[in-house]
Amino acid sequence: MSEELLINISPMESRVAVLDNGILGEIYIERHHKLGLVGNIYLGTVVRVLPGMQAAFVDIGQSRTAFLHVNDMQREPRPVAEDKSKAATNDKKENSDNSATTETSTDSLAVTPPVVSAQSTEVVPVSKTLIQHRLHESQRILVQVTKDQLGSKGARLTTNISLPSRYLVYLPSSDHIGISQRIDGEEERTRLKTELSSLMQTVNLKGGLIARTAAERVPVDKLEEDIYYLLQLWRTICARRQEINHHQSSELIYQELSLPLRSIRDLVHADTEKVIIDNTQIYEQVRYFAKEFVPFIYDKIVHYTAEQSLFDVHRVEDDLRDALKRRVDLKSGGYLIIDQTEAMTTIDVNTGSFVGGRSLEDTVYKTNLEATHAIARQLRLRNLGGIIILDFIDMLEQQHKDDVLESLQAQLTQDYAKTKITQVSELGLVEMTRKRTRESLGQQLCEPCSTCQGRGFVKTAETVCFEIFREIMRCARTYNSPKKFTVVAHAAVIDLLLTSESDTVADLEYLLGRVITFDVENLYTQEQYDIVLD
Repeated sequence: MSEELLINISPMESRVAVLDNGILGEIYIERHHKLGLVGNIYLGTVVRVLPGMQAAFVDIGQSRTAFLHVNDMQREPRPVAEDKSKAATNDKKENSDNSATTETSTDSLAVTPPVVSAQSTEVVPVSKTLIQHRLHESQRILVQVTKDQLGSKGARLTTNISLPSRYLVYLPSSDHIGISQRIDGEEERTRLKTELSSLMQTVNLKGGLIARTAAERVPVDKLEEDIYYLLQLWRTICARRQEINHHQSSELIYQELSLPLRSIRDLVHADTEKVIIDNTQIYEQVRYFAKEFVPFIYDKIVHYTAEQSLFDVHRVEDDLRDALKRRVDLKSGGYLIIDQTEAMTTIDVNTGSFVGGRSLEDTVYKTNLEATHAIARQLRLRNLGGIIILDFIDMLEQQHKDDVLESLQAQLTQDYAKTKITQVSELGLVEMTRKRTRESLGQQLCEPCSTCQGRGFVKTAETVCFEIFREIMRCARTYNSPKKFTVVAHAAVIDLLLTSESDTVADLEYLLGRVITFDVENLYTQEQYDIVLD
């Protein structure tokens, strides 16, 4: 599979599109006036501690206070004697934990320990305790953002810092070496663990490391360069922490790389054939960054200078518009319906115009198989996260169910986000989760409809007419003085009142002994109306 990165820069925003065989697979958007917070490290102030939730709200200088749960905090220090008694056990655990260690991406970076010396990177591991015994209001604490603000929710924080480089992730508050699960070969995993352990001892690096997928078959000298870079970065953060004015309630200690540089660090791999950039300044910055940290991609970086928009040439704009629609058409004639709610996202598979050839079961099976490819692509493209319910068309044969699930799992292997899938239920439903660290594409580019307030539908004109009749009756009983009622409403409602409902209006005038007149207000929505008492 060939892959290309398109980097589009404008005065308002930066956008990075990932093309898989010429088809848009992922899109990253960063507004210049609203930069993402994931990966940033702050010196924040505890605003409120909630023992009932085992969480705290922390002021990091944003519009909303951020959320810190006790499970995301660095463990309390154990007594030295206890540490020594458990040292052998921990060494054995490290060897068995490698297979469960996952790669930490830039969208899910962990955070920094609360107290650390500028001269030392050592952080002592500790046991879990209640949050009210560990934090108090007005306490200053070093935290890292792991999840951006989503809707009305503030950013998610952790005190377990993680610092990514091209090949490694440094965990100052950890004590083990992990290998990305995407690196399959046991021999390569053993090599990386051995070499990283040796390098950490050589440079006296305290903490833990995770070898990212890009570290596979990377020579030891490149890994050593990464370790020195991460060590220097951590020391800089510690020194910055000590310099902060104690009168400031919050302060940014470390800011994550910009989107173009971050994409080069995290998205480029051996299958990347080209990186195309349409801005001269960013082109030079990316080339300099690539030369230092990702040299194999240096010669593949291209400056796009044509007049036509880079995204238009590759049909990215069209794909973006389609990604905001509920309906996704399949080549066979079937289609998906994607609905995103506060609690979960549902994806419904339908045969549509696809009639198949041999039998109904075969038609359903082929539609579901095709849908797995489209679902995996839409999850990445729309960045859908949280709980996701997939409503496949009911299949009778167990082998077909197994094939569909296997196909879905195979397609999701290309996804950078962590996913978990259940078996196909008797109703044809598949429950899955996908790690969510930033807003979905729809949340980032859209807002709730001002007419329906995000419901997706409005009351019919007939329903509004009946509401107006009831309101006129209510006003007539409450106020005896009005001689005339004037209804101000949307044109569609007024039209219905003067045509289909004209007899009802006449009966109401006779019953109340008052005149009812009508005015059209084009600025009103179909549900809005006013009754003026004259």
